[in-house]
Amino acid sequence: MSTQDSGSRRLPSGIGLWGGFLDRLPTTEALAAVRDVEQAGIGTVWLPEFSGVDPFLRAALYLGATESLTVAFGVATIHARDAEAMVAVASTLQEAFPGRIAFGLGVSHRHLAEARGGTYRGPLDAMRNYLTAMTATAGGRQLPPLFLGALGPKMIELAAAAPAGIHTYFCPVAHTRAARAAVGSGPWLAPSQMVAIDAGGRKWRDRARGYLGMCLGMPNYRSNLLRLGFSEDALATQSDELVDALVVADRPSALRERIHQHRDAGADHIVVQLVPPPAAAIVLERVARGVA
Repeated sequence: MSTQDSGSRRLPSGIGLWGGFLDRLPTTEALAAVRDVEQAGIGTVWLPEFSGVDPFLRAALYLGATESLTVAFGVATIHARDAEAMVAVASTLQEAFPGRIAFGLGVSHRHLAEARGGTYRGPLDAMRNYLTAMTATAGGRQLPPLFLGALGPKMIELAAAAPAGIHTYFCPVAHTRAARAAVGSGPWLAPSQMVAIDAGGRKWRDRARGYLGMCLGMPNYRSNLLRLGFSEDALATQSDELVDALVVADRPSALRERIHQHRDAGADHIVVQLVPPPAAAIVLERVARGVA
């Protein structure tokens, strides 16, 4: 497994796989799928906290079913549990599977936080206070390397100063470059990269736009893209320029070039996500052919 040191702990390098497709499988089928993913040479599977499946329980099952797979959380929302509960689950996983957990924290989005009964005010201060509370309550418990889901410059600055690194989502290569320039060479940086399946024809952009539209409905993502220079019209129409910046066609040369661009911009690890989200069988068939 390819990793980057973070003190005595490890963070992934190379290519990871977005594992949201696993949430749609019964547990026994998901366990078989992660074994197939590991056998295909993928070192890291990323689990979201979004679809109603407990990511921590699934992570423990996946790690127990594999030999060396790393599980990264992208990301665990701070609105779902208090700092003590987060420390408890993170330290328990670290003790059981040392060196195989990368633990992402995020403020999520207003509508998702409020749907859980949380209050979404001052996300930067909320994250800063949450990290302080985790440090205060951790005591002697060993935590896995922590990173933040970050888009805006202030959250990126916080991620560089406190935890081990930064995970970005729904961002072009230009954002990877800007984030690396802002934090310098030290912090771990892991952007995601959407890959359009069935990209042999001319309509792959149209198929990708359905998923992009869902994400563009979330103000955090919209604000970030506007900050990067995309216009309101580009977002409203999902212009070809916008689609091409966020999504790469699933063609070997195009995907290799995009991964190279992220690495050249300063990425340590790239998370590949197939869009629009396909059935598990399609993901596994694609992974078996080699991601990049």
